[in-house]
Amino acid sequence: MANQIASFFRSYPEEQAIKGIHDHLVAFWTPGMRRDLLSYASQGGGKLDPLVVKAVSDPQTGKNPIKKAISGPEVVGDLASDAG
Repeated sequence: MANQIASFFRSYPEEQAIKGIHDHLVAFWTPGMRRDLLSYASQGGGKLDPLVVKAVSDPQTGKNPIKKAISGPEVVGDLASDAG
């Protein structure tokens, strides 16, 4: 599943792709799922896309997209939508 997320973000510049993957994992995966993914990645994660490994290896990357969505226009940044 994580690799499918990486496939979606593959067309973005690498830094934005890593942030996008991280944001998705924070918003839609449980803490236990993220811990398991990080554990797998830290043990080699041979089947993981390199973008996923980078996204889970840096806990400071990105922010929760739900918080972005409810923020005012002054906080809208990369990968945020102004639609609506």
